[in-house]
Amino acid sequence: MRRIYTIGEALIDFVPHEIGVSMDQVQSFKKSPGGAPANVAAAVAKLGGSSAFIGQVGDDLFGYYLKRILAQNNVDVTHMFHTKEANTALAFVALKENGEREFSFYRKPSADMLLAKEYIENISFTAEDILHFCSVSLLESPVKYAHIEVITSIKNQGGLVVFDPNVRKTLWEDEASYQKTINEFIDYADILKVSDDEMLFITGKETIEEGIQYLLSKPISLLVLTKGKDGVAFITNKEVIEVPGFSVKSIDTTCAGDSFIGAFLRQFALKDKVINQLSNKEWIEIGRYSNAVAALVTTKKGAIMALPNEEEVMEFLRINK
Repeated sequence: MRRIYTIGEALIDFVPHEIGVSMDQVQSFKKSPGGAPANVAAAVAKLGGSSAFIGQVGDDLFGYYLKRILAQNNVDVTHMFHTKEANTALAFVALKENGEREFSFYRKPSADMLLAKEYIENISFTAEDILHFCSVSLLESPVKYAHIEVITSIKNQGGLVVFDPNVRKTLWEDEASYQKTINEFIDYADILKVSDDEMLFITGKETIEEGIQYLLSKPISLLVLTKGKDGVAFITNKEVIEVPGFSVKSIDTTCAGDSFIGAFLRQFALKDKVINQLSNKEWIEIGRYSNAVAALVTTKKGAIMALPNEEEVMEFLRINK
């Protein structure tokens, strides 16, 4: 079974009990395990795949809680470290009526940002392995260079690199620097996943179409353009394959993108083919499955706790043929 590694932050999302109010009006929160790379690893494992999380949390109750939750969801936590130098990151969330979110992060710095490349330089990747990462951990800090270490290592072995920028502007003081950093790391990626509402910021273009052409000029093999409830487009220099989404009553979109890419990676790994070997029918199958997982996640609050298993996904697909 192909193994999917994720690297970056694991944190605690504090999800509000109230929906439809701003952050300053929320009266109470419920703790929920999260962090995009951790969510992706958990999604892969919960859908029956093999995944491992690379990262660091605090030597605190939240850090041990996160490690336990990932392990309980069958994620390999061999390369998940603890540090006394900083606390586990926290993110407070406010939810709008349509499930969209407002974030307030506590990580200046947090334990995940202090992961040193020396801790992970001996991970043995193979050509069958896949590495997924996001942009939250690309701030100027030790973890940025840990990313470069593992990306270089897996590429040297012939493995696949997948980048989902997962833009969080509030974490960066300089948006121009953020955009530049994302573009620098796009050059490492074989597969790039971008949401339609991130496209213009990442590319600096005025239209989605111009953004697509710009990204296809980069050395990526596949652009995965997600469009929320409207589904996904798989785009290469040769073709565009559109896969419609599913309509559900959404209450929390916190893990929608992470669950989508986790499901995508699980299905892509199952096909056991390189990108240009997959037929249009296979891409549509992957897209429908991934869209279904993302739709299901939005019907519940939280991230990892909202992830469906394989049986739930197949039942959803059966009902929504």
